[in-house]
Parts: sequence; structure tokens; C-alpha cells
Amino acid sequence: MAVTTTSELWRRATEVIPGGVNSPIRAMRAVGLDEPVFMRRGSGAYIEDVDGRGYVDWLMSWGPLIFGHADPETVAAVVDAARDGTTFGAPTEAEVELAAEIVAAVPSIEQVRLVSSGTEAAMGAVRLARAATGRDRVLKFAGCYHGHADGLLAAAGSGVATLGIPSTPGVPAATAADTIVCPYNDEGAAADAFARYGEGLACVLVEPVAGNMGVVPPEPGFLEALRSLCDSAGSLLVFDEVITGFRVARGGAQELYGVSPDLTVLGKIVGGGLPLGAFGGRTGLMEQLAPTGDVYQAGTLSGNPLATAAGLSVLRRLGDADLYDGLERLAARLETGLAPFGRVQRVGSMLTLFMGSGPVTDFTHAHACDADRYGALFRFLLAEGIYIAPSQYEAMFVSLAHGEEEIDRTIEAAGRFFER
Repeated sequence: MAVTTTSELWRRATEVIPGGVNSPIRAMRAVGLDEPVFMRRGSGAYIEDVDGRGYVDWLMSWGPLIFGHADPETVAAVVDAARDGTTFGAPTEAEVELAAEIVAAVPSIEQVRLVSSGTEAAMGAVRLARAATGRDRVLKFAGCYHGHADGLLAAAGSGVATLGIPSTPGVPAATAADTIVCPYNDEGAAADAFARYGEGLACVLVEPVAGNMGVVPPEPGFLEALRSLCDSAGSLLVFDEVITGFRVARGGAQELYGVSPDLTVLGKIVGGGLPLGAFGGRTGLMEQLAPTGDVYQAGTLSGNPLATAAGLSVLRRLGDADLYDGLERLAARLETGLAPFGRVQRVGSMLTLFMGSGPVTDFTHAHACDADRYGALFRFLLAEGIYIAPSQYEAMFVSLAHGEEEIDRTIEAAGRFFER
């Protein structure tokens, strides 16, 4: 007999999966739920759980689904690709075409290597930066999450912050010691770190718009200061645009803010909702990767035909600037509607409603927000058929499937919560 209810699935899941989930934040403990919500299907701006309840979805699988769930063009592209084979472990035309789309869109990228996840892309970019500079240390920022590779979990945001667990269990002390952590948006702290470690810093790794402590935009001059510090010290500037790539602009945050990194890490939208990541930069740097160079990086499923088909379907349509204008209008309207209820911070079509009143400029400010109040809001909205991120340290993602009806419904439901 098929398992169909949430309670049945949760009981079974805890028997065969550690913690019952395959990514920790999905457990929803931080928002006060004993059982997570198991989803069954999605269409456009809506998802449905296994108990048949429907929700307006503002999470969009944590950002990738810019055209909404089960987007017909994306689904058709994946089905067509699957008919020809699901994997070859050999080069295909689609991966060349997807690489060309990325190169055409992202200002700093001349060549790009496709991988299977954002974590893998960040790991590859850091390895390449270390090899290119002959240095070991990496400067990152508290509250920024770059995947779960060793060393990059130090002071990570997102799920690590949500669960309130230490950042680096299982990571060798020597590996963690090569990660230098500064407060986000603090030019002075970054300058001090360069003064102390500059000759040993391989790279600065940063989310140009933080999305893993909630949405925290860069302060004016912050990204420019990092660019200048890297240039002076011979370090590389690496933008983690897993969230912001093709989200805040077609060319990502580097297009929006006019600051060019040496390496860019991509994921989420670039794979059209399937597992795919990428990292890229100028040709001379990227050609240090094997087989042209001696920096080894590989993956059996890299450039997978299904993922490249989905990515191509999405990226080609995102060449229409009017789509971003539409996203901006929708997101601005949602921001305005939610503004009376807390501190809303938005960049493009990603935003966070912080349970606090003052500006959130770094992880310290984000951590000071009322996570319990946010959890109560999450539970109330869930009961009202509105699905937001199960963490104060995440974002809402507006998609092209959302419209006025979904925005009005969300604002009205939030209003009822805050009027209680």
C-alpha cells in the first residue's frame, strides 16, 4: 500500500533517512513544526502537499524556478532530451550551447566549467584560485553560505544558522584555519584582514548580494573595496552568484552593481530547476583546469543532458529584458505590501521580511531578529495556504508565474497575522 499522508511519510522517512530529510533545513524545526511538509506536485505559482493542501509558493525550490513549477517549456525540453538518453559521460552539443549562453550573459565569464551543484562549483572555484595564486587562505564573510565543502562552512549562514549548530564539525582544524571570516559589509574589517593575511590570501569569496542570512544588499562601495583590495594583494575576487545569477539581472549582481570578479560561481536558475552548477572566469584563468592545465576537477554527470536542456530552455528566454521589468514590478508590489509588518529588504525579485525594525547589514543584525516571531508567521501563513521559507535567514523568490492575485492573498494573510 502506498504511503500517502504526511505522518506516514515522516515516520517512514525517519527510519531510512538521517533526520528524515535530505537537506537539514527541510525538517522545519526552526519554525516550530514537529513534521515537515511533504510536497507532491507543483504548477505555476502553486504547490500541493501529500495531504492535498495547496499553497502559494514563495520559495520556488529556494530560487531556481523563475518561470514557476512545471513550466511547460522547461518540461518539454527535459522530456525531449530524456528520449535521447539521460546521461552519456561524454561531451554533448547542449552543454556547449549552455556554456555559450552563460558566457554571453555574465560580464566576467569568458569560459565556464559545468558541474552538478552550487557546492561543487564553489569548491572548484576555490581550488582554482588557490592553484592560480599559489596561496591557501580564503577570506569569506559571516552569514554567507557557499555550500558544505570543508573550510567554507566557517560562520556559514542559511541552514547552518537556522539549525543553530556549529559550522565545522568533521572539518580538520587545519582546513578551517585557512578560512578567514569578516563581517559582511565591513570594509574596514576586510582591509584589516588583508593587512594581516594579504600575501597569503588566495581569494575573497563573497555573495555580492547576501541571500543566506536573509536578503542583505551590499553597502555602497563594499564590492568596489573588495575588488581594490584583491587587486592590490594579487588575490582573486570570487562572486558566489548561485542565488543572484540570472535572478537580480540576466548578468547577475555583477551586472547590477558594475563590479567584475575574477571567478563567478553559478547554480539554481542556471540549471532550470535540475541539478547543475557552474563556475567561470577569464580564459587564461580557466585554462589552468585539466585537461589544458594541471588543476584537476571532474564529474561523471557534469553537463548532464537533462540539466543542460532545462538550463537552455530557461536562459534563452531570460534574454528578454521585459521579463526582468515584470519581475521588478511584482517584487516591488510585494515589498510595499509587506513593509508595514517588519523590515523588508529586497534586491530584484528576492526579498526577506525580517522580524525587526532596523536595517540588516550583516549577520549580527540578521541574528538579532525575532526568529520565534518569524516561526509563528510561517505557521500561520502555512495554515492560510501561503508557503514561505522555513527560516528567517532565507529569501522569498518572486517568479514570472506569480501575479496580483498571489501577492494580494499573501499581503492580506500577513495582515491578519499581525492584527491578532
